[in-house]
Amino acid sequence: MIVYRIGRTKFSKDISGEGARLHGGRWNHILTSCIYTSESRALAVLEYTVNVNIDDIPRSLSISTFEIPDTGIQELAIKGLPGNWKEAPAPSSTKDLGTKLLRSANSPIIKIPSAIIPREFNFILNPQHPNSEDFKILDVEDFVYDVRIKLI
Repeated sequence: MIVYRIGRTKFSKDISGEGARLHGGRWNHILTSCIYTSESRALAVLEYTVNVNIDDIPRSLSISTFEIPDTGIQELAIKGLPGNWKEAPAPSSTKDLGTKLLRSANSPIIKIPSAIIPREFNFILNPQHPNSEDFKILDVEDFVYDVRIKLI
């Protein structure tokens, strides 16, 4: 399966999940490593857009293309998510759930609905899982962010 991530070029080949570990995210607390990816380039752009301030968008961005296994994916359905899972900023309930799943290391990958488009999916990769060596970066391309997206 192919998934995508947009981020600073200097971290484009990082598969340690260090950024999420340092800053946390919707599905992880600080000090819990993970890699946020999306099922399409377009969803990766939307996810990046809602999580960055226009003044903080770096000039040097890349889109990383990952290959991940089609097996061992833990899929979370909307009905199993906390009732406030789409709130912004991300509530502690989602961070608690994701952190618990990542630390249990039951699955190397968590498939979760996007808070932006719930019928599309993000894939959270667990670099601490024993099978994380199956995550491969296939390609890294420069990505020019069109700031008109933030101006709409």
